[in-house]
Amino acid sequence: MLSIIYCFLEKNMKDSELINDSKVAFSHVGCEKNLVDTEHMQGLLDMDGYQISDSPEKANLIIVNTCSFIEQAREESIRRILEYTSQGKKVVVAGCLAQHFKDQLLEEMPEIKGLVGTGDYQKIAKVVDQVNKGKVVNEVSPTPEFIADELIPRKLPENKYVAYLRIAEGCNYNCAFCIIPTLRGRQRSRSIESIISEAEYLCKKGVKEIILISQITTNYGQDIYGRPSLAKLLREISKLPVPWIRVHYAYPTGLNDDVIQVFKESKNIVPYFDLPLQHSHPKVLKKMNRPWQLDLNESILSKIKNQIPTAVLRTSFIVGFPGEKVIHFNHLVNFIKNHEFDHVGVFTFSPEKGTAAYDFADKVPREIAEARKDNIISIQQEISKRKNKRFIGSKLKVLIENISNDNQLIGRSYNFSPEIDGNVILSLSNNNIERKEILGKFVEGKISFSDEYDLYGQFNKIL
Repeated sequence: MLSIIYCFLEKNMKDSELINDSKVAFSHVGCEKNLVDTEHMQGLLDMDGYQISDSPEKANLIIVNTCSFIEQAREESIRRILEYTSQGKKVVVAGCLAQHFKDQLLEEMPEIKGLVGTGDYQKIAKVVDQVNKGKVVNEVSPTPEFIADELIPRKLPENKYVAYLRIAEGCNYNCAFCIIPTLRGRQRSRSIESIISEAEYLCKKGVKEIILISQITTNYGQDIYGRPSLAKLLREISKLPVPWIRVHYAYPTGLNDDVIQVFKESKNIVPYFDLPLQHSHPKVLKKMNRPWQLDLNESILSKIKNQIPTAVLRTSFIVGFPGEKVIHFNHLVNFIKNHEFDHVGVFTFSPEKGTAAYDFADKVPREIAEARKDNIISIQQEISKRKNKRFIGSKLKVLIENISNDNQLIGRSYNFSPEIDGNVILSLSNNNIERKEILGKFVEGKISFSDEYDLYGQFNKIL
């Protein structure tokens, strides 16, 4: 499989000259959990005296932190690897692709100088040192067991006002379509004390929004405390002077009354619920081996809407799962129309070797799966467009993260999570306001226009 992808992508690679032998640069592919790994590796190398370059063109050694969750992510990861090896760079492959194909990558892509697994990024300085000495390194543990704590250095990017805080790693579920337990290992939670310590550090660095992440955030603490302990963690972290705290990957199984109560009580935990439901039909959910069924999905959604009227709901779905009939897909369509989620991500099923669903019969043809995906996207665009119109005429609190060349303020209100949702774009008529005065600040904006993704309006004042 890797050989086919390699041959296909190699045709598009171009050579360039080697630039600098004294700097290390990173190329990141994948999710925010992977991004945290990258930031830890940068921190460790920085502590060890390496220069971290923001420009791969100016570095000779590139660390490509890869994703291998689905085929598309693998192709992008390999594309990045080939881009740099074709330029004469030394390339170290870290992350999920290295973990997934630890026995194949160095054999099929001899240009690679080193591998670093998902549970081995704490060894990055040693790996880079050996690679610079001309060695080829394979530092991939058979089973990932490590998770960084507040003592592992972390290099935060400049002019970023949002930071992801990993509270646990790995997953104990065995969903039929998912390879994450193989790539990331079993769940291992950090202690509340460790998480709070890192959160305090992030606050001191000027972070305005902390996003709690793990594979299943609502199962946090089950392995070390004997029961899910997200509510206890949220109560502690909400005491810190950070304006916004957001929770990603809140699976229904852990969204109990205690957790929802903390959302209601806290002033800085934003009422944003990221619920990876994956489907609605009971038969498809059962075949997916999801550890809950439709009745739990329905009851959780109803509870959130009833108790927190300002709640923002995001979810993701898989279409084209083996055995998904027209009746099952229509059930999903009606489910989406009924609940009117604020944000929806939709993916076509990707058969991953090593998962139960890889060998499932009754495959859905690719063209049908793609058509179903397009259908869901079209339906959700209309829902999102209608829901965004509600904000026209209102005043919103917006975190400003960028300023465009034509003096537009680009930021987010609490109902948008970074990278995956929309933006709030505000016109700045007061040209006397300097960039440093407003970047990373919360402002008030009055919304005058909206589309299916973004909100537009006028800057009023700095809050």
